[in-house]
Amino acid sequence: MDLNVPYLNSAIGIAKMDEISAKLDGLEQHTIQKLPWPKFSYRPNVSFSIAHTDDSILLKYFVQEKAIRVVHQEDNSPVHEDSCVEFFIAFDNDQEYYNIEFNCAGTCLLGFGKNASQRKLMGVDVVRKIRRLSAIRHQSNENADPISWELTVVIPAEVFIYHHITSLKGNRYRVNFYKCGDKLPEPHFLSWQDMRTSAPDFHMTEFFGDAYFR
Repeated sequence: MDLNVPYLNSAIGIAKMDEISAKLDGLEQHTIQKLPWPKFSYRPNVSFSIAHTDDSILLKYFVQEKAIRVVHQEDNSPVHEDSCVEFFIAFDNDQEYYNIEFNCAGTCLLGFGKNASQRKLMGVDVVRKIRRLSAIRHQSNENADPISWELTVVIPAEVFIYHHITSLKGNRYRVNFYKCGDKLPEPHFLSWQDMRTSAPDFHMTEFFGDAYFR
């Protein structure tokens, strides 16, 4: 499955976050609904929209789920334990990749490495360059997933400190997108691209898909 990432004028990348969020509302949404590990059968409703400017990735997640957990408030804390969405990206066919993880309040973890055990966390000063806007709402109790939340983020290319990205436009990168909640009442692990491993592990570059930054 390939992903076409549309180009937006650089002015939108420096706009107010609510304006960026509204712009992403109008773009195609892609589902994160693969359930690679049937033992964890709960499947919240999750999708994302994505675009880019020359120097930033604009990303918005749309989530509906039964319950949320928001414990971690400091960047680079283990947000995968909370209601969490994740974006992994590898440049230039490298084995190493960046993992960018957010809980529903926007707390972010940013790492780089070859696999789950061999990673470096970026400095908090780098992580803070990622702009974030979250919104959490309760829906009707008749809905099977009564909590709805959205997260809009602007990821500047300068946070990819181990690469020199002069422009995103016209390039192909390898990516995957995820939803998890390790310590929720119903732990779950969903992916955009299907994965084939014996146990949940998002850190598997062989299952990344191609993203074309038009």
